[in-house]
Amino acid sequence: MSQYVSRLGRRSPAAPSRLRLHRRPRRVAMLSVHTSPLHQPGTGDAGGMNVYIVELAQRLAAINIEVEIFTRATAGGLPPTVELSPGVLVRHVDAGPYEGLAKEELPAQLCAFTHGVMQAWAGHRPGYYDLVHSHYWLSGHVGWLAAERWGVPLVHAMHTMAKVKNARLADGDTPEPAARVIGETQIVAAADRLIANTAEEADELVRHYTADRAKVAVVHPGVNLERFCPLPQGTGNPADISVGTSVGTSADVSAGRAAARARLGLPRDALIPLFAGRIQPLKAPDVLLRAVAALLDERPELRSRIVVPIVGGPSGSGLSKPEGLQKLAARLGIADVVRFRPPVGQEQLADWFRAASVLVMPSYSESFGLVAIEAQAAGTPVLAAAVGGLPVAVRDGETGFLVHGHDPADYARVLRRFADDPALPDRMGEAAARHARCFGWDTAAAATAEVYLAATQSHRRRVRSHHG
Repeated sequence: MSQYVSRLGRRSPAAPSRLRLHRRPRRVAMLSVHTSPLHQPGTGDAGGMNVYIVELAQRLAAINIEVEIFTRATAGGLPPTVELSPGVLVRHVDAGPYEGLAKEELPAQLCAFTHGVMQAWAGHRPGYYDLVHSHYWLSGHVGWLAAERWGVPLVHAMHTMAKVKNARLADGDTPEPAARVIGETQIVAAADRLIANTAEEADELVRHYTADRAKVAVVHPGVNLERFCPLPQGTGNPADISVGTSVGTSADVSAGRAAARARLGLPRDALIPLFAGRIQPLKAPDVLLRAVAALLDERPELRSRIVVPIVGGPSGSGLSKPEGLQKLAARLGIADVVRFRPPVGQEQLADWFRAASVLVMPSYSESFGLVAIEAQAAGTPVLAAAVGGLPVAVRDGETGFLVHGHDPADYARVLRRFADDPALPDRMGEAAARHARCFGWDTAAAATAEVYLAATQSHRRRVRSHHG
């Protein structure tokens, strides 16, 4: 476990396991103010965090930690509660207008959201929730108040940090406001434990927000290895899929890619660099388009065998120019090879990953980059910017390529390698699928449960010392 959870105060080895298990939280209030776990990732504000919360909650429930997820209601007539799966309940909280509320306007609704959370709590016996786990800074403020009111520990996951984003802004992107920086600083000080996706993120918490290093735990996010695999279930040996023995060979990767291309109506032998995610300057899909234009300027003969799918919807500052990427493709003279597709469900997303020659992630900032692990689990290498958690998610030169900076010419050079070596996606895809198997959600959930335990113990010590 120590390779997934670090910087935690260690328990005495003499402590009986029965006592340790007894002290582990039984019911967690999980907060996700600005994006619902029921929303489609890849559009609006829904993305990797949605996937993270759903998968983590379900795996925690599987190890007997019930999870109730509080999220803002974004439509009228939603049921107050929805059972996502056994042991996981989603609670819709009325806070502000249902539609048309930008993320930047949400701080004004935190009072109303907190009231809704407290109303739900008031209907239960004392001690109903054992711990609060908040996601993103907006939730952190509600979590801080709830944890104080309930007398329980607060565990917080930043997901992204304002100071880090502002240091790496894309051209024309909007800086995060000072209010967010102040809010994040307060949450870091208040939390009993902070969960970071990578060691680099842990260092950033300490460096930018003066976090107490002893409170920071590194837990890598996971990937649904049953959904994201080179061969969908039913096309390979199920035993192989479960243990990862033979599914994931270059032959499996090649077969999975050919089948996925047939299902999606893509040419079997095309070079297919894929972008999948929210369309906004932060994710830099324009860098991929400019790289493709540079490649075709140099190698016009590739035009007949290249297809560039852009799968996702406008988000964040990208909402101000929803057609901006289509117009850029036209200006660059590559509209004929680019295919824009709306966000898709997880099953079809896995097929897009399988079909691609390479997933391209030129992001300016990524706390981890969940889609990089999902694509690799599906047997597809990744071409990514060397930012945030992507150097952890991608093994440079083995499961993909990392580029320093955002110069389209650098991305074009790597795409040329895929064009010149048609077997490269299969070779790297085999290594990528093997690498991704280290990132199962079961491992992430077990590590998170350890963080909960450590938070509970330190919270008890703090309360005892306060009353002592």
